Amino acid sequence: MFQDNPLLAQLKQQIQENLPKKEGSIKATDKGFGFLEVDSKTSFFIPPPYMKKCLHGDKVVAIIRTENEREFAEPQELIEAAMTRFIGRVKLIKGKLNVTPDHPQLKKLALKAKIAKGLNAETFAEGDWVVAHLIRHPLKDDGGFFVEIREKITNSDDKIAPWWVTLAENDLPNREPEGIDDWQIKDDAALERVDMTSMPFVTIDGASTKDMDDALHVSLTENGDFALTIAIADPTAYITPDDAMDAVARERGFTIYLPGRNIPMLPRELADELCSLHEGQVRPALCCSVTVSKDGVIGDDIRFYAANVVSHARLSYDNVSDWLETGHCDAWQPDEQIAQVVRALYDFSQARAHWRETNAVVFPDRPDYRFELSEDNDVIAIHADLRRSANRLVEEAMITANICAGRVLNERFGMGIFNSHSGFKPEKIADVIALVNPEGELPFTAESVATLEGFAALRRWLSEQNASYLDNRIRKYQAYSEMNNQPKPHYAMGLDIYATWTSPIRKYGDMINHRLLKAAILNAEPIQVPDDVIGEELALHRKHHKQAERGVSDWLYARTLANEPSKGTSFQAEIFDINRAGARVRLLENGATAFIPGALILANKERLECNAEAGIISIDKASVYQLGDTLEVVLTDVNQENRNIVAKPTEVFADVSTDNQSAESKATE
Repeated sequence: MFQDNPLLAQLKQQIQENLPKKEGSIKATDKGFGFLEVDSKTSFFIPPPYMKKCLHGDKVVAIIRTENEREFAEPQELIEAAMTRFIGRVKLIKGKLNVTPDHPQLKKLALKAKIAKGLNAETFAEGDWVVAHLIRHPLKDDGGFFVEIREKITNSDDKIAPWWVTLAENDLPNREPEGIDDWQIKDDAALERVDMTSMPFVTIDGASTKDMDDALHVSLTENGDFALTIAIADPTAYITPDDAMDAVARERGFTIYLPGRNIPMLPRELADELCSLHEGQVRPALCCSVTVSKDGVIGDDIRFYAANVVSHARLSYDNVSDWLETGHCDAWQPDEQIAQVVRALYDFSQARAHWRETNAVVFPDRPDYRFELSEDNDVIAIHADLRRSANRLVEEAMITANICAGRVLNERFGMGIFNSHSGFKPEKIADVIALVNPEGELPFTAESVATLEGFAALRRWLSEQNASYLDNRIRKYQAYSEMNNQPKPHYAMGLDIYATWTSPIRKYGDMINHRLLKAAILNAEPIQVPDDVIGEELALHRKHHKQAERGVSDWLYARTLANEPSKGTSFQAEIFDINRAGARVRLLENGATAFIPGALILANKERLECNAEAGIISIDKASVYQLGDTLEVVLTDVNQENRNIVAKPTEVFADVSTDNQSAESKATE
């Protein structure tokens, strides 16, 4: 008789309105209950029945109730759902369609689902990977959770799943854009291309590279300086800002590089053929010529111009490195003309590297980890490719070219696409000085490290230290790199200006800079002006691409290392992050990341401290590990479903309390 009683409903509402409310995020557990996390120090228990109305990560308003002197939360209002579009797997329950989200905290859920119009239900089977959208939420709508499947990614047993699923997760394309039947050069009528086909340019790339976008030439002047010419592939000769393909390139932002494959920003017939600087083929290019002194100083005679060029030799990093480092290469021997160019390029790179080591910032060498895959997408091997002389040669040429572009764009237009870095976060500068110069004995002050010169000087000093602990600590105090349409310095490189234009096949920002440089060549107004949002767009693209690369890598590492825990294989690992729960390490042999829980270092929590702020793990207040340390580990668990790897040190730390108890028990026997 009390059912649907308006007076009781009103009374219930009044009681609820008088109860305290808290806003926070839902944290789920494997045991059905959860927590409302209000802030880093405040959380409330959520009983299992109430957890059925929310998902891990939901932002909610909850009523705080008290029973038996214990507070708990009842989620009542949804502020923001943790997921709307998500990746999941088909799960059939008594023939009914459900989707299990591909998320570590949600994989035990089976959400009722339907298939969107236009999709064939017959093509979906148990375990298939899908893109789904949450269309009903219990805290917002009547009824339980309900999702709609809007895309099938791939079958459950498809070995391509790591790539396609990760791309879909980041809402990225899994194939190159469609091209057109007839590509035509659309140069401005006033743009004249210099015939540079006789200059013996060389390309130096990976052995399998198809989108070759830079060719180099250096000759020596009478006084021993370097006359450097950089020729860059010119897709803007074929694509104008008004073309549909330009909109596609902007939407993609960059070529996506994943383990074992790439997804081009431009159609392959442009990226790999018409624009790629193939040996012996005439190609339109944008060129920069500049004199670099024997001391590595970039001259003031920077000149940009359009040209037609021919690569006279398609070289590979390994062959050139072998030849430069040993004087011999079994697979390749240059003729005299190419040998002179390569040797001059090497000498140029040495001069520039020395200048940057002395006046700017040089990043430490780290290996590039490369997956070798079979035709069936199985991992055959993981290679640690070290940066060798040929890689550094090309790098120095590209950095020089981008400095030149930055100067010209700044002087001519005061705008472009500039890569920048602002150094330390202003609120962290005091912490930096307290860390590196606590006694005030070094020439680093809060004022000096806030300048480009002071920041670069500090980074050079850090690179000279024996241990990388300080370097790792200080990196956490640095700002993130940015892309801007206004010129700004790049503190992390120690450069006052930097604008990339050397990879227009792969980067949309470089296409914009090409158009601006052509306007500078013509002394005309640019046909494209970078707007105020392009920098944020490109940065977001880059973020998603890095997430995709890391996601595929984690998946492949989990596949490859799945049997290592049972083998007890030991690995050398470097600590790159410490938090209150343990340490994250990188396996130096293959680049995989693993987590070391504090409990696997020492089970006694009272003796062990993982200090995230200091970047130190200590036992009985004595440091045992710190950021940058190298240690030997074994893998204890590889979770292929969550793509997580857990490791523990091979070094054993005695548990004093346990040892004492054992000694006491033996003494009484």
